[in-house]
Amino acid sequence: MRVLVTGATGFLGRNLCPYLVGQGHSVRALVRPSSDWRFLAEQGLEIAFGDVQDPISVQAAVAGCEAVIHAAAYFRFWGPRDRYWQVNVEGTRNVVRAAERAGVQRFVHISTVVVIGRPRPGTVIDEAYPCQPVDEYQRTKLEGERIVQEAACKGLPAVILRPGAFYGPWGRYAFNRLFFEDFLRGLRLQVHGGRRYTFPIFVPDLCRVIEAALSRGRVGEVYNVADRSRRHAEIYEIVARIAGTSAWRINVPAFPMLAMAWAWTKLADLTGREPYYPLALASYVFYDWKVSSEKAKQELGFEPTPFEEGVRQTLEWYWAQGILPRPRRR
Repeated sequence: MRVLVTGATGFLGRNLCPYLVGQGHSVRALVRPSSDWRFLAEQGLEIAFGDVQDPISVQAAVAGCEAVIHAAAYFRFWGPRDRYWQVNVEGTRNVVRAAERAGVQRFVHISTVVVIGRPRPGTVIDEAYPCQPVDEYQRTKLEGERIVQEAACKGLPAVILRPGAFYGPWGRYAFNRLFFEDFLRGLRLQVHGGRRYTFPIFVPDLCRVIEAALSRGRVGEVYNVADRSRRHAEIYEIVARIAGTSAWRINVPAFPMLAMAWAWTKLADLTGREPYYPLALASYVFYDWKVSSEKAKQELGFEPTPFEEGVRQTLEWYWAQGILPRPRRR
């Protein structure tokens, strides 16, 4: 199958494109000329220069493709409001319209579990969970879903995937930074005693689900894709054990962390530089994200890699890249 992948140079794309090629697909990558795209060409992918914000380049990239995997998005915990809407909403609209015109056989849209907003205490997030987004990323990703769903009602064979928090090789932000880099560089802070739950997804597992969605996903359906939700403290312990270091953390009360994040975010609004701990991050680390992926397991064959193995592969990537020092042998 000839597949167009948007967001090919991002965290997911760097894992997804080589995987699809390895599975025998012909892959065309939509990339901006200014991005780091040469590694894709070296792996035999067809390169289409353009941007999801440019409908003409998107239409040219989709032409001749049987499927589209729309993975391009603007994901930051802080950023210009217009940027979220231009990429996550108008960019999605451009890709959907091009796919409709081209008559593709399958459209896989990569959304996110966080479109639900903030989890209510004691609840499990499934695909029917009500969505009440609270920040621009969440709002724009939900609006992107709405665009895809409307197109599906009109005949576009679209499937929506809602992954959890990405971790794995080629990631330097969000989960990877908070649970791997910060921790192993000595920034050992935690809130609420590490008892909050988060919702990881090993990116190579997500790649396998995306390919399954190309043939097995039901048109118009939404699928959560996340491993078993785990407490922060459990993740710290596993990462520390595999990295060969202590798991101790400094427990910081919530109020000073929120106050610092508020002040940092206000300063960022003046300087235009993303704060290290933006206030929006609180929605992800101060709540229990208990996610059900039973639908993806039953219909798409989702089988999560054991978390310890995913952590080991992620650490091996960090060590191989020289980003983090290898532990000394004892």
